[in-house]
Amino acid sequence: AQPSPRTYGSARAPMLLERSAVMSTDTGKVVVNRAMSLDGFIAGPGHTMDWISDFMTADAFPEVMAATGAMLIGRGTYEVAKQMADEERNYEGGAQFVLTHDPPDKPDPNVTFLTCDIAEAVATALRAAGGKNLEILGADLASQCLQRGLVDEILVYVLPVLLGDGVRFSTPTLHRIDLEPFSNTQSGAVTMLRFRVPPASSVL
Repeated sequence: AQPSPRTYGSARAPMLLERSAVMSTDTGKVVVNRAMSLDGFIAGPGHTMDWISDFMTADAFPEVMAATGAMLIGRGTYEVAKQMADEERNYEGGAQFVLTHDPPDKPDPNVTFLTCDIAEAVATALRAAGGKNLEILGADLASQCLQRGLVDEILVYVLPVLLGDGVRFSTPTLHRIDLEPFSNTQSGAVTMLRFRVPPASSVL
């Protein structure tokens, strides 16, 4: 039998599901969700993200928030978000999971910290989403999920700003992936783009 994943701050998580089950149409989708500057940065120099609130609020697209049942967050993104004002991170996206090699000594009552394999973390968080979508937050975490073929869709909020430097949308380790665009929505200054991700066998 496979060992159970180590978790912090919640009950024991479910066992790892095979990819076919994780990506089943009977469950929600796994969605990489990021706000991005026009020149391709999801965070500015020093990992700053306060510039995002200059153009959009957490509830700017309520239909996206309503379709989200859980979030799997990279440790770096989690630490940056803790420093943001409450109104900038007031996003009701369901249960929050943080994947990390080194969970903090002081528990966060709002977060479950996972130290398991990334595919198992996705399966755990998707189960917690209760049939809704699971959002993946964080450049490194998103790139790893895409590389492993664990993502159904990518959702990008393109903001009308040039940052010049910072954290790019994807890491240099991510190989080419051809995407299928299926939605383009304009709301004020924000353009929301949505793409389907091909099966892992189509990743080049």
